Amino acid sequence: MAITKGINVLVAEAMAQVKTYSVDEVKARMADAQMQIVDIRDVRELEREGTVPGCFNAPRGMLEFWVDPASPYYKTVFGDDSKEFVLFCGAGWRSALAAKALQDMGMTNVAHIDGGFTAWGKQGAPVETYEAHKAHRHPKG
Repeated sequence: MAITKGINVLVAEAMAQVKTYSVDEVKARMADAQMQIVDIRDVRELEREGTVPGCFNAPRGMLEFWVDPASPYYKTVFGDDSKEFVLFCGAGWRSALAAKALQDMGMTNVAHIDGGFTAWGKQGAPVETYEAHKAHRHPKG
């Protein structure tokens, strides 16, 4: 079976349809209670590289299940319509696809960070170890 639409096309389509913020835009809003940063990377990435202070961890493989109130895995953090959920991954590809999937589910309050955690770190944005993050992270939702 031949693939008729590859990852480059899927990511490009998602990028054209989702709101994308620069690292600087998100850094400037880190104290904004109306913004919830969401790290969708795998726990192994978090352990190896750290994460963004104050973010909520939602692994990409569970995201749609955690967002849907009808799911047995629903996390109430995603039920706050007053918040904008700003997703990030390693490079911005998974988060673009994830933001598009959440938009397809009906969410209008979702965006992602251009360049992901790689760009975040390269631009000197705040990072904490995963151990430090676990010690004071948000409730599981």
